[in-house]
Amino acid sequence: MSALHELSRTIAERAGADPDSSWTAKLLARGPEKCAEKFGEEAVEAIIEAVKGDRERLTSEAADVLYHLLVMLRAHDIDLSDVEAELARRGDKSGLEEKASRS
Repeated sequence: MSALHELSRTIAERAGADPDSSWTAKLLARGPEKCAEKFGEEAVEAIIEAVKGDRERLTSEAADVLYHLLVMLRAHDIDLSDVEAELARRGDKSGLEEKASRS
């Protein structure tokens, strides 16, 4: 099992935990909007580190982004496997073809 799958499973397990004992449960208890807000904050922090060129900090922020993305998906009852299926569906197309098909 990949680290991303393990993290996704852990988030699902902690979704029902006491918000006073779990950051994941606390985020999810605040609702999908708060989860999206936190994801956005972490994405901006990753962008800042990318612009600065700090590889170590960018790696750390990227991990935060992935965690918060998975929490946001859980808040909307979307599983990592759903995202993987979408990526697989797009796999046979070039990025330009896929983008054009969405118009």
